[in-house]
Amino acid sequence: MDKYVCTACGYVYDPELGDPDSGINPGTSFEDIPEDWVCPVCGVGKEMFEKA
Repeated sequence: MDKYVCTACGYVYDPELGDPDSGINPGTSFEDIPEDWVCPVCGVGKEMFEKA
């Protein structure tokens, strides 16, 4: 699974780790994250992420 980086702040979404604080379980691919998810660091939407 690919990692994705936030172009606004540099946060890297790693699917192996997920984002448990936001309810995203480890093993969840970026494509499977709900569309209303936002960067846990700066709050921008998924559209601001690009493949790392």
